[in-house]
Amino acid sequence: MTTTAACNSGSHTNPLLKPFDTPYHTAPFSQITTADYGEAIDAGIATANAEIQAIVDNPDEPTFENTIVALDRAGADLSRALGLFYNLAEADSDDEMMQLSLEVSPKLSAYSTGIILNQPLWNRVKHVWENRDKESLDTEDMTLLQKTYDSFALSGADLEGADRDRYSELNARLSELTTRFGQNVLRELNTYEVYLTADDLAGLPEDLINEAAADAKAHDRDGEYRFTLAAPTYISFLKNSDRRDLREKMYRLYSGRNTQGEFSNLDIMREIATVRLEIANLLGSPTYADHSLQRTMAHNPASVYNLLDQLREAYTPALKAEMEQLTAFATEMNGGEPITIQPWDYSYYANKLKNKMYAYDEEELRPYFELNNTIKGVFGLATRLYGVQFKQRDDIEVYHPDVTAWEVTDRDGQYLGILYTDFFPRDSKRPGAWMTNFTDQYVDAEGNDQRPHVSIVMNFTKPTADKPSLLTPYEVETFLHEFGHSLHGLLTKCKYGSLSGTSVYRDFVELPSQFNENYLTEREFLDSFARHYETGEPIPAELVDKIIKTAQFGAAYQCLRQLSFGYLDMAYHTLSKNDIDNGVLNDPAKFENNATLSVRIFEPVEGAMTAPQFSHIFSGGYAAGYYSYKWAEVLDADAFAHFKEHGIFDRETAQSFRDNVLSRGGSDDPAKLYRQFRGADPGIDALLERDGIK
Repeated sequence: MTTTAACNSGSHTNPLLKPFDTPYHTAPFSQITTADYGEAIDAGIATANAEIQAIVDNPDEPTFENTIVALDRAGADLSRALGLFYNLAEADSDDEMMQLSLEVSPKLSAYSTGIILNQPLWNRVKHVWENRDKESLDTEDMTLLQKTYDSFALSGADLEGADRDRYSELNARLSELTTRFGQNVLRELNTYEVYLTADDLAGLPEDLINEAAADAKAHDRDGEYRFTLAAPTYISFLKNSDRRDLREKMYRLYSGRNTQGEFSNLDIMREIATVRLEIANLLGSPTYADHSLQRTMAHNPASVYNLLDQLREAYTPALKAEMEQLTAFATEMNGGEPITIQPWDYSYYANKLKNKMYAYDEEELRPYFELNNTIKGVFGLATRLYGVQFKQRDDIEVYHPDVTAWEVTDRDGQYLGILYTDFFPRDSKRPGAWMTNFTDQYVDAEGNDQRPHVSIVMNFTKPTADKPSLLTPYEVETFLHEFGHSLHGLLTKCKYGSLSGTSVYRDFVELPSQFNENYLTEREFLDSFARHYETGEPIPAELVDKIIKTAQFGAAYQCLRQLSFGYLDMAYHTLSKNDIDNGVLNDPAKFENNATLSVRIFEPVEGAMTAPQFSHIFSGGYAAGYYSYKWAEVLDADAFAHFKEHGIFDRETAQSFRDNVLSRGGSDDPAKLYRQFRGADPGIDALLERDGIK
């Protein structure tokens, strides 16, 4: 990370205060200090407020152009600073960045609330809305007008007096709480380390052992092995360690995070739920979910529960059969002594059973998924489907040595955007994987198409001194997923930045990413890049067959696990004031167990919880929206079934997917866009068939 030192120098000019003079106006990361962000955000807010005041002061009759479009374009300077700041706050942060996040959070909340509660501005927006039939607006124009009107109407624009003041207070408090929640998750995760000796390593793969040895040596513990709770390490440890006691230890550490001490999120998540409910009540909705779901494909909680319940009923019988088979296998491995499978056992025995049934182990496949080859394969998928090309640009600055910048062009050489790839874990990066934008795509006032700068961030197994980064099929799937999001951002062709790329309903946003995952089990795709990193031999046909055959292994377990997250999310966000007053959140562990009872796989483990680390719903924008992963999974299975009918690399089908889904952003109703691509509404049958349930 950069520091504030340079900013204090008289020669330092804040680069964020003007457009970047770099290739494609990419960010000059090394020139930007943490203090620069704070200054640029303050200046951006001031400029944006002046731009909004100019809209309000315009003496002309409010029109779509002078009010709605002008408002969409306002705040460009602020967006430039925030696009960099918040992305780096997750991908390359430090204590100074985290502190600045807390400082700017109430300022940004006040800024956004000030817009919504700006009565003269709202009056102009309402005037345009009420007179929309008098203007010649195309579909995207109407969508922007609808989105702008809704953003005011559903965010307190009609509140008055004490209610308006209270709404401002609640928004500011919510912004602070969600920021603290996310920071606590990152900070506590980085505190965990487990040192083991050679006697503790039975079953662990060589790559993980070598990485742990190098990590321990770097921490002055030569001869030992250092394990953290970083996702690749944790997942591999639970899947492979023969030591049940150590698997349990790692599980309890991982699932007990943020439940006590300095980084506890228990009080924070209770208050987040309470504040969100009060906001919803102020705006006329009985629950936060009722409020939030108005701008989704689902529209209301009943539709969400309908989907969750349908899938629960379809998959529960299959889960029972899976667990009976796994328990019998574990008992056999245990010398015939009955064993009750615990959550720290599932991955271990499932991996062993899968290996027995299919002579398959994910570790066996790592040598065929060397990262550089996998990059070529995943990028090549976009080339084959959509004609998109990727060229590494070493002259474009990156924010960390692990990051690579790529210039993205269309089949005719036309520039589409910049893609940053960031693959490896580090202490300054939060866990998980995500795609985000540094800048959005839009058409400026002069008619120029401003192309996006997109980033995909992951936490893959790092290379060691002896081996390159070798991925598991799960990590390849994660790459495909985030790359799907990046294509949604890069291929967009919209007029307005607030509608471009992934600015779509959240239960539609996962369609492009989850659609991409389907290719992992397609031999034609794997044969294009999966080669042994030492011998160059292509991945053997029998290993490809194993990937295909095991794609359905544990499908019911995975589905019920995802449903549990969806039910937990909805439980927190369908709370009523009566529920809060009756103290249902006083015991968060009990509340969580009750919320997930209908999809419970294991008996509750004391001290283990999901909610305190559930960043998606408490700090990541998925409140009352986690169901959208399964919603989009129904869409992606249905969409890929359409591809399979015509050929998985059929250019005409791919072009239709690009034209109706990837390029349209949020410029039209997603249900309509999907029907234009598919020719029909989606159903769950394709998902059930793909998972072997039907």
